[in-house]
Amino acid sequence: MQTPPEFSIRNTLEPGDLGQVAALHGKVYAEEQAFGLGFEAYVMESLLEFYRAYDPNKDRVWVVESAGKMVGFVLLMHRPANRAQLRYFILAKEFRGQGIGSRLMEEWMDFYKARAYSAAYLYTTAGLDAAASLYERMGFRKISEMKSRNYGVPLLEQYYEFVESE
Repeated sequence: MQTPPEFSIRNTLEPGDLGQVAALHGKVYAEEQAFGLGFEAYVMESLLEFYRAYDPNKDRVWVVESAGKMVGFVLLMHRPANRAQLRYFILAKEFRGQGIGSRLMEEWMDFYKARAYSAAYLYTTAGLDAAASLYERMGFRKISEMKSRNYGVPLLEQYYEFVESE
């Protein structure tokens, strides 16, 4: 069995992080999903929205680094009506399948619960089966789907909500 690469996770935003998140998304989604440059631009615009609304008491980032380079990311963004949005969940290919994504989701859920949010949601696209499986294991359920041609390719966009277990 291959030794997993060393990595660390931090919860602070530092100069250069927002650009690295956009670049990582642009690279991974171009290679794996054939998304065009418009997807990276969308990520950049929405990261700016996050930055402008950032409140360290309500929002949190998880930056995964290895050898001084960002290799993964996810964030919790506060939304109106005491809701939280999960955004930008990504791991470079060589870091998948080693439990890092599960750890990030568990930490995300812990922060969500500690801040007493009343609901959570996320948007994704069909075909990201490992991520969808992880979301479902954490209690998210697919609510709706919509066909689109965003980012230069035919997509099935999906909307998930967190469903509190009884």
